[in-house]
Amino acid sequence: MTKAAILAVSFGTTFPETREKTIGATEETIKETFPAYDVYRAFTSKIVRKRIHEKEGTTVDSIGEALERLKMHGYEEVYLQSLHIIPGIEYQLVQDAVKNYSKQFKQLVATPPLLEKFEDFERMVSFLKKQSTDLPSGQAVLWMGHGTAHSAFTTYACLDHMLAGTKSYVGAVESYPGINDEIKRLKHAQIEKVYMQPLMMVAGNHAHNDMASEQPDSWKTILNRNGINGHPVLKGLGEYKEIQEMFIDKLSKTIERREN
Repeated sequence: MTKAAILAVSFGTTFPETREKTIGATEETIKETFPAYDVYRAFTSKIVRKRIHEKEGTTVDSIGEALERLKMHGYEEVYLQSLHIIPGIEYQLVQDAVKNYSKQFKQLVATPPLLEKFEDFERMVSFLKKQSTDLPSGQAVLWMGHGTAHSAFTTYACLDHMLAGTKSYVGAVESYPGINDEIKRLKHAQIEKVYMQPLMMVAGNHAHNDMASEQPDSWKTILNRNGINGHPVLKGLGEYKEIQEMFIDKLSKTIERREN
């Protein structure tokens, strides 16, 4: 019988509480859904792995280290389950791993990130709309995406455009659309209070510092300076069952295609 594994790959986070509520919770859902597979973890961020080891004494593998370990333990069939949101720089590392290690396994396949096809965007937009449906007039939800120098930065602008006319908005920390772009839209819609949430797998460094802190350049501070009450909600996407199910569906389809 072929020895099979699922390697859950994410950027990672140095915040233990959100790590368990998001990445850990999603990994548990994967284990429950695919009991025939052993589930392992890898983080793409070298800095995150280093800090976790220094602060917690815990070692988290890189993709390469995890694959070497799986090969050593006799696994022949491995699915790299991307827990990334967009097909950006971090997901490229997943694709590179498949290219570099494919000859060492009978089967080594990567699942796409959360937002890849049009149907993914439709499903995400439906989810985001639902989070703001019951808000009263003058209130909205502003989602903070990470942003990227990769061409996938258009993901955030696309979501923001698809949400036009709703009470949900999407901006990005490190690319377009930025917080000032969103403030213009919020003011035009006469929004007085926004619930800020990370459009990221975890509520980690960006959520705590760039979004929710009292620092002069945080989204909360900038919003308040512009007459809009910014209320942080430190809840990563990985905490939501709907998001976990999106990842599960992608993995299910990938496995089905390979089995058939």
